[in-house]
Amino acid sequence: MIHLASVVFGSEEVFASMGLWAFLSIGAIALFAVFIPLVSFIDSRRKEREAYYKADTMRRVAESSGEGSKAVLELLREESRQEQIKKLEGLKIGGLINVAVGVSLIFFLRSLIGGAAASPYLCGLIPGLIGVAMLVYVYAMARPVE
Repeated sequence: MIHLASVVFGSEEVFASMGLWAFLSIGAIALFAVFIPLVSFIDSRRKEREAYYKADTMRRVAESSGEGSKAVLELLREESRQEQIKKLEGLKIGGLINVAVGVSLIFFLRSLIGGAAASPYLCGLIPGLIGVAMLVYVYAMARPVE
C-alpha cells in the first residue's frame, strides 16, 4: 500500500520514515471517503425499498374489500406499537450498559489512581448518571405502550 501511495504521490523517500502514519492516513481516507458513504447509501436504498413494498401491499389490501381497510389500520397500529416497544427496550438496555460502565469506571479509576483529592475516579458518574436518566425515562416518564 505504501508503494502504491509513493507511485501516486511521487517519491518513496517521503513514506520511508513514516510508513505507519502513511498507512493509517490512507486507511482513514478510504474508510471515511468510500466505505461509510457506500454503507449509508445501501442502507437508505434498502429502507426505501421496504417502505415502497409495504405501502404497495397495504394499498392492495385496503382496495380489496371493506374488511381490508380495517385490517390495514389494525396492522398500522400494531406496527406502531411494536416500534414503541423496541425503542423502550433499546433505552432499557442502553441505560443498563451506561450504569455498568459508570460503576466499573469508578472502581477501575479508584484502584488504578487511588482515592486522593485530585483523583478523577468520579468521572465514572458521568456515564452512570446518563444510564440512570435513561432508565428513569423508560420506567417513570415514558408514555405506556397501548
